[in-house]
Amino acid sequence: MTESLDDTDRALLGLLARNARSPATELARKLNLARTTVQARIEKLERAGVIRGYTVRTETGPGAVIRAYVLVQVEPRYAGPVASTIGRMKEVESLHTTSGRFDLAAQVGAPDTARLDSALDRIAMIEGVRGIETLVQLTTKVDRRW
Repeated sequence: MTESLDDTDRALLGLLARNARSPATELARKLNLARTTVQARIEKLERAGVIRGYTVRTETGPGAVIRAYVLVQVEPRYAGPVASTIGRMKEVESLHTTSGRFDLAAQVGAPDTARLDSALDRIAMIEGVRGIETLVQLTTKVDRRW
């Protein structure tokens, strides 16, 4: 669906990314569209899975999260069980297969360094994990996720 988004869909998603609670009337005014058109587009984007939910994202303060990318090397015969075990960890926000030196890439989030360290230790101890490399996210310079 993302390849079939037009400029209006992208503009609407950009406004929602900045403030997902914006009223349809305000979005319509900014996009120079009818309110009913904006509502119909939002519903279409939700049905297509482009908009999968509405959330609050903060960088600091209560609920702040320290995030890291964890690159994981896996023994080939353990690929499925390792991915399944990592995927069940509450700290894991996303998990992807990769090509190259590492087999998996996980984005992990924790409220503090001690809990991040604990999650990294648990990943490293999973049977079939040959090694991990961790890249802690410091500051976000660009975030275009919708």
